[in-house]
Amino acid sequence: MVQNARSRTVLALYSAADDIQCHRVRLVLAAKGVTYDLIMVDPAKPSQDLLDLNPYHSLPTLVDRELTLYDTAVVCEYLDERYPHPPLMPIDPLSRARLRLAGVRIERDWLSDVEHIKAGGRPADLARKRLREHLLAALPLFKASKFFLNPEMSLADCLVAPVVWRLPSLGVDLGREGKPIMDYGERLFHSQGYARSLTAEEKALR
Repeated sequence: MVQNARSRTVLALYSAADDIQCHRVRLVLAAKGVTYDLIMVDPAKPSQDLLDLNPYHSLPTLVDRELTLYDTAVVCEYLDERYPHPPLMPIDPLSRARLRLAGVRIERDWLSDVEHIKAGGRPADLARKRLREHLLAALPLFKASKFFLNPEMSLADCLVAPVVWRLPSLGVDLGREGKPIMDYGERLFHSQGYARSLTAEEKALR
Protein backbone atom coordinates (compact mmCIF):
# COMPACT_ATOMS: atom_id res chain seq x y z
CA MET A 1 0.00 0.00 0.00
CA VAL A 2 1.28 3.48 -0.89
CA GLN A 3 1.40 5.74 2.14
CA ASN A 4 -0.59 8.94 1.84
CA ALA A 5 1.74 11.94 1.72
CA ARG A 6 -0.10 13.77 4.52
CA SER A 7 0.31 10.82 6.91
CA ARG A 8 4.11 10.76 6.62
CA THR A 9 6.25 11.65 9.62
CA VAL A 10 8.99 13.16 7.45
CA LEU A 11 8.95 15.58 4.56
CA ALA A 12 7.88 14.30 1.17
CA LEU A 13 9.17 15.90 -2.00
CA TYR A 14 7.53 15.22 -5.34
CA SER A 15 10.25 15.76 -7.93
CA ALA A 16 11.08 15.21 -11.57
CA ALA A 17 14.27 13.30 -12.37
CA ASP A 18 15.87 16.16 -14.31
CA ASP A 19 14.45 19.60 -13.61
CA ILE A 20 16.23 22.73 -12.41
CA GLN A 21 13.48 23.81 -10.03
CA CYS A 22 13.27 20.35 -8.46
CA HIS A 23 17.05 20.20 -8.25
CA ARG A 24 16.96 23.60 -6.54
CA VAL A 25 14.79 22.28 -3.71
CA ARG A 26 16.81 19.06 -3.39
CA LEU A 27 19.95 21.17 -3.05
CA VAL A 28 18.36 23.21 -0.24
CA LEU A 29 17.39 19.99 1.54
CA ALA A 30 20.90 18.58 1.08
CA ALA A 31 22.50 21.77 2.40
CA LYS A 32 20.30 21.54 5.49
CA GLY A 33 20.96 17.82 5.97
CA VAL A 34 17.22 17.13 6.15
CA THR A 35 15.83 13.62 5.83
CA TYR A 36 12.94 13.37 3.40
CA ASP A 37 11.06 10.96 1.15
CA LEU A 38 11.81 11.58 -2.51
CA ILE A 39 8.89 10.69 -4.75
CA MET A 40 9.85 10.69 -8.41
CA VAL A 41 7.15 11.84 -10.82
CA ASP A 42 6.92 11.86 -14.59
CA PRO A 43 5.74 15.44 -15.34
CA ALA A 44 3.80 14.14 -18.34
CA LYS A 45 1.96 11.61 -16.17
CA PRO A 46 1.49 13.06 -12.67
CA SER A 47 0.33 10.63 -10.02
CA GLN A 48 -3.14 10.83 -8.53
CA ASP A 49 -1.56 11.70 -5.20
CA LEU A 50 0.09 14.78 -6.71
CA LEU A 51 -3.12 15.73 -8.51
CA ASP A 52 -4.96 15.67 -5.19
CA LEU A 53 -2.28 17.66 -3.34
CA ASN A 54 -1.44 20.41 -5.81
CA PRO A 55 -4.12 22.24 -7.82
CA TYR A 56 -1.52 23.15 -10.47
CA HIS A 57 -0.04 19.62 -10.62
CA SER A 58 3.39 21.24 -10.74
CA LEU A 59 6.79 20.07 -9.61
CA PRO A 60 8.41 20.35 -7.18
CA THR A 61 5.74 19.88 -4.53
CA LEU A 62 6.67 19.63 -0.86
CA VAL A 63 4.47 18.04 1.80
CA ASP A 64 5.16 18.57 5.49
CA ARG A 65 2.37 16.75 7.31
CA GLU A 66 -0.76 18.88 6.73
CA LEU A 67 1.09 21.55 4.77
CA THR A 68 1.54 21.37 0.99
CA LEU A 69 3.75 23.87 -0.84
CA TYR A 70 4.28 24.11 -4.58
CA ASP A 71 5.84 27.44 -5.57
CA THR A 72 9.59 26.77 -5.68
CA ALA A 73 10.68 30.06 -4.09
CA VAL A 74 8.10 29.61 -1.33
CA VAL A 75 9.28 26.02 -0.75
CA CYS A 76 12.92 27.10 -0.50
CA GLU A 77 12.25 29.95 1.93
CA TYR A 78 9.99 27.73 4.03
CA LEU A 79 12.76 25.13 4.34
CA ASP A 80 15.28 27.82 5.26
CA GLU A 81 13.02 29.04 8.07
CA ARG A 82 11.86 25.57 9.14
CA TYR A 83 15.46 24.32 9.39
CA PRO A 84 17.47 27.43 10.29
CA HIS A 85 20.94 25.85 10.35
CA PRO A 86 22.87 26.56 8.27
CA PRO A 87 21.04 29.75 7.23
CA LEU A 88 20.73 30.20 3.47
CA MET A 89 19.60 33.81 3.51
CA PRO A 90 21.57 36.82 4.77
CA ILE A 91 20.36 38.65 7.87
CA ASP A 92 19.96 42.20 6.53
CA PRO A 93 16.86 43.15 4.49
CA LEU A 94 18.84 44.75 1.64
CA SER A 95 20.89 41.62 0.93
CA ARG A 96 17.79 39.42 1.22
CA ALA A 97 15.94 41.62 -1.27
CA ARG A 98 18.88 41.51 -3.70
CA LEU A 99 18.96 37.72 -3.56
CA ARG A 100 15.21 37.46 -4.08
CA LEU A 101 15.34 39.83 -7.05
CA ALA A 102 18.24 37.89 -8.56
CA GLY A 103 16.15 34.73 -8.24
CA VAL A 104 13.24 36.34 -10.09
CA ARG A 105 15.51 37.47 -12.94
CA ILE A 106 17.19 34.08 -13.23
CA GLU A 107 13.83 32.33 -13.39
CA ARG A 108 12.48 34.70 -16.03
CA ASP A 109 15.62 34.94 -18.16
CA TRP A 110 17.93 31.95 -17.65
CA LEU A 111 15.32 29.28 -17.02
CA SER A 112 13.21 30.52 -19.91
CA ASP A 113 16.21 30.04 -22.20
CA VAL A 114 16.84 26.57 -20.77
CA GLU A 115 13.28 25.55 -21.65
CA HIS A 116 13.67 26.84 -25.21
CA ILE A 117 16.94 24.93 -25.59
CA LYS A 118 15.31 21.72 -24.39
CA ALA A 119 12.47 22.23 -26.86
CA GLY A 120 14.98 22.09 -29.74
CA GLY A 121 14.72 23.51 -33.24
CA ARG A 122 15.79 26.95 -34.43
CA PRO A 123 14.65 28.74 -31.24
CA ALA A 124 17.11 26.56 -29.28
CA ASP A 125 20.11 28.12 -31.02
CA LEU A 126 18.92 31.62 -30.20
CA ALA A 127 18.24 30.58 -26.60
CA ARG A 128 21.79 29.18 -26.24
CA LYS A 129 23.17 32.51 -27.38
CA ARG A 130 20.92 34.43 -24.98
CA LEU A 131 21.74 32.17 -22.05
CA ARG A 132 25.46 32.58 -22.71
CA GLU A 133 25.02 36.36 -22.83
CA HIS A 134 23.00 36.38 -19.59
CA LEU A 135 25.65 34.37 -17.77
CA LEU A 136 28.57 36.41 -19.04
CA ALA A 137 26.74 39.63 -18.14
CA ALA A 138 26.62 38.30 -14.56
CA LEU A 139 30.40 37.72 -14.43
CA PRO A 140 31.00 40.55 -11.92
CA LEU A 141 28.62 38.81 -9.50
CA PHE A 142 30.56 35.56 -9.79
CA LYS A 143 33.88 37.34 -9.32
CA ALA A 144 32.80 39.46 -6.35
CA SER A 145 32.50 36.62 -3.84
CA LYS A 146 33.06 32.92 -3.31
CA PHE A 147 29.33 32.41 -3.71
CA PHE A 148 26.68 34.17 -5.81
CA LEU A 149 25.91 37.62 -4.34
CA ASN A 150 26.86 36.45 -0.87
CA PRO A 151 30.00 35.49 1.08
CA GLU A 152 28.29 32.27 2.24
CA MET A 153 26.19 29.75 0.35
CA SER A 154 22.62 31.00 -0.04
CA LEU A 155 19.32 30.14 -1.69
CA ALA A 156 20.62 31.95 -4.78
CA ASP A 157 23.34 29.33 -5.20
CA CYS A 158 20.72 26.59 -4.98
CA LEU A 159 19.23 28.05 -8.17
CA VAL A 160 22.40 29.13 -9.98
CA ALA A 161 24.44 25.95 -9.47
CA PRO A 162 21.88 23.61 -11.15
CA VAL A 163 21.94 25.89 -14.21
CA VAL A 164 25.75 25.88 -14.40
CA TRP A 165 25.75 22.07 -13.91
CA ARG A 166 23.60 21.66 -17.02
CA LEU A 167 25.55 23.95 -19.37
CA PRO A 168 27.53 21.16 -21.11
CA SER A 169 24.38 19.11 -21.74
CA LEU A 170 22.62 22.23 -23.05
CA GLY A 171 25.44 22.91 -25.50
CA VAL A 172 26.36 26.24 -23.90
CA ASP A 173 30.11 26.95 -23.96
CA LEU A 174 31.20 30.03 -22.01
CA GLY A 175 34.76 29.85 -23.33
CA ARG A 176 37.74 31.36 -21.54
CA GLU A 177 35.75 34.41 -20.57
CA GLY A 178 33.41 32.28 -18.51
CA LYS A 179 36.10 30.54 -16.45
CA PRO A 180 35.09 32.31 -13.19
CA ILE A 181 31.58 30.89 -13.63
CA MET A 182 32.83 27.36 -14.24
CA ASP A 183 35.24 27.68 -11.29
CA TYR A 184 32.31 28.77 -9.13
CA GLY A 185 30.41 25.69 -10.24
CA GLU A 186 33.27 23.32 -9.49
CA ARG A 187 33.54 24.65 -5.93
CA LEU A 188 29.93 23.71 -5.30
CA PHE A 189 29.89 20.50 -7.33
CA HIS A 190 32.59 18.88 -5.18
CA SER A 191 30.68 19.33 -1.94
CA GLN A 192 28.96 16.37 -0.31
CA GLY A 193 25.69 18.25 -0.20
CA TYR A 194 25.70 18.84 -3.93
CA ALA A 195 26.37 15.17 -4.63
CA ARG A 196 23.40 14.22 -2.42
CA SER A 197 21.12 16.58 -4.34
CA LEU A 198 21.60 14.82 -7.69
CA THR A 199 19.39 12.16 -9.23
CA ALA A 200 20.94 9.45 -11.41
CA GLU A 201 19.66 11.27 -14.48
CA GLU A 202 21.32 14.52 -13.41
CA LYS A 203 24.62 12.79 -12.62
CA ALA A 204 24.64 11.56 -16.21
CA LEU A 205 24.49 15.12 -17.58
CA ARG A 206 28.24 15.59 -17.01
